Amino acid sequence: VQLVESGGGLVRTGGSLRLSCVASGFTFDDYVMGWFRQAPGEELEGLSCISIIDGTIYYGDSAKGRFTISSDNAKNTVYLEMNSLRPEDTANYYCTADPEPCNRWYIEDPSYDYRGRGTQVTVSS
Repeated sequence: VQLVESGGGLVRTGGSLRLSCVASGFTFDDYVMGWFRQAPGEELEGLSCISIIDGTIYYGDSAKGRFTISSDNAKNTVYLEMNSLRPEDTANYYCTADPEPCNRWYIEDPSYDYRGRGTQVTVSS
């Protein structure tokens, strides 16, 4: 099983980034994909999830209004479009896969089966 994130980088305040996560080694349709982030010294924070089979989407408070999750099922890829970035968005961003439903518990009480290594996002002021 592999989850490989990409798309991170250095961006100025107000800028945008699109993160990608390519999944392999499991049946993509059977899973709910999620995005989490962790800043140095901080706890893991859930951002969003998407159910591949039915398209259900949930956003945590930090992601509402600025971030958009989507998927390309033909490419086994999930995306996180991030706009109006702020210095406090600086973190390592991780992609996850779990069969649990996409809802607040996926975001707030993570117990995912798989997680990628992450991609670093740095937002300068």
